[in-house]
Amino acid sequence: MYRSSERILTTHAGSLPRPRALVEMLVRQSQREPVDAAALAAAVEQATAHVVQRQLEVGIDVGNNGEQSRESFVTYVQHRLSGFAGFAQRPIMQDITHFRSFIELKMPDFARTKVSLTITPQAVGAVRYADRSAVERECAAHWRIVQAQPQPFVESFMTAASPGIVAAAMPNAYYQTIDEYVLAVADALATEYAYIVGQGLVLQLDCPDLAMERHTLFADRPLADFLRWVDLNVAAINRALDGLPTDRVRLHVCWGNYEAPHLFDVPLEDILPRLYAARVGALVLSLANPRHAHEYRCFARHPLPPDMLLVAGVIDPTTNYVEHPEVVAERLERAAQAVGDPHRVLAGTDCGFDTSAGLGEVAEEVVWEKLRALRGGADLATQRLLG
Repeated sequence: MYRSSERILTTHAGSLPRPRALVEMLVRQSQREPVDAAALAAAVEQATAHVVQRQLEVGIDVGNNGEQSRESFVTYVQHRLSGFAGFAQRPIMQDITHFRSFIELKMPDFARTKVSLTITPQAVGAVRYADRSAVERECAAHWRIVQAQPQPFVESFMTAASPGIVAAAMPNAYYQTIDEYVLAVADALATEYAYIVGQGLVLQLDCPDLAMERHTLFADRPLADFLRWVDLNVAAINRALDGLPTDRVRLHVCWGNYEAPHLFDVPLEDILPRLYAARVGALVLSLANPRHAHEYRCFARHPLPPDMLLVAGVIDPTTNYVEHPEVVAERLERAAQAVGDPHRVLAGTDCGFDTSAGLGEVAEEVVWEKLRALRGGADLATQRLLG
């Protein structure tokens, strides 16, 4: 995994806007309705080529395929793993349900066409990795498109759902305990993780459960119960990564990629030392949004392990405000000061821009302007921090 040796490298958290026609096909696929396979494949290819080109145009160093082939960052696994069927209601985030006026304000957004992350498939049988063909196609398409560019990424990454977010978002109706379910998912997803790394890609594990479930699955339970959940899932991640080089894996943690009060978010202070137990080479963390922008200070109190990098979220993917490059640079400078070494800091986003097809809250044209500002801010920070 590349460090910011000569300049502050830029990356993002994974998902990028999908065309409307592709969203509609992915919504039908997520509901297990018939979709023309050839039309879907063509739409994915075209959309992937578009987002790769746009990332390179705006100055992204460490890029990906924008998750164009996936219905969402987590429920895509229903098409690759056995054991999932039907649909179940997942708990809704506490900060959404707590404020009635907020729900009323957001009703039009709730009704738009998108892949649901609250009505999701559930585990009704043994979970195993059943079909590797999708991830094989995904990796092959990424490299084919990237290598056709005049100047490719410095490095490429691919996302994958963590055991914990699958177990949290896709309810258990089969295993006797949640622990058993988490470990079964970990053993299944190990196949995908190993394949992605084996294809020369940096693996990004998406683990919003390590923060978001405090105000979702564990909203009415003691903090100690949630922290046990964090420990369980970090152990499951390590189990699934067994044998893989730590410097080819980064871990993304967030408090939910949605614009809402976030009044009940667990502080980063409570979970950061536990995240350090993960056998990964980098953490991708939210440090831009109004609820967590101050938490860069945690790295001064809890130093980043010497073999770990920080992808600092300095762009908020839930607002159409375009951050000024000076703001981006200031955020990067603060993070670098707290970490103690600017070479170990990359510039990133708090989360993805379209984590579930159709869910994105930022207009596509604005997404690219925000990523252009990311590059501009990283260049300013480079001048000030690296000379």
